[in-house]
Amino acid sequence: MRKYETIFILRPELEEDKVTEMVEKYKSLIEKNGGEIVSLDKWGKRRLAYEINHIKEGYYVVSKFNADSKATNELDRIFKISDDVIRHIIVRDED
Repeated sequence: MRKYETIFILRPELEEDKVTEMVEKYKSLIEKNGGEIVSLDKWGKRRLAYEINHIKEGYYVVSKFNADSKATNELDRIFKISDDVIRHIIVRDED
């Protein structure tokens, strides 16, 4: 397994329970595909560097995890089709 880090930004108008539900959904997706969560950090609402579709702020979540490429491919696919995810990135950690 390789080390990865993902940052995703959720829509700011989501309620706290919906944000928690979505974070748990992505966490369980990684675990179902054979990965393990190393750390999960909710940064909360922050101002975006630039507007995305007239949205000026978002709810940031950062996660570090160990997984195979199968898990990252599935996570990327789910991020892309989710309407509540504004932006996301998954990078391989070179440590």
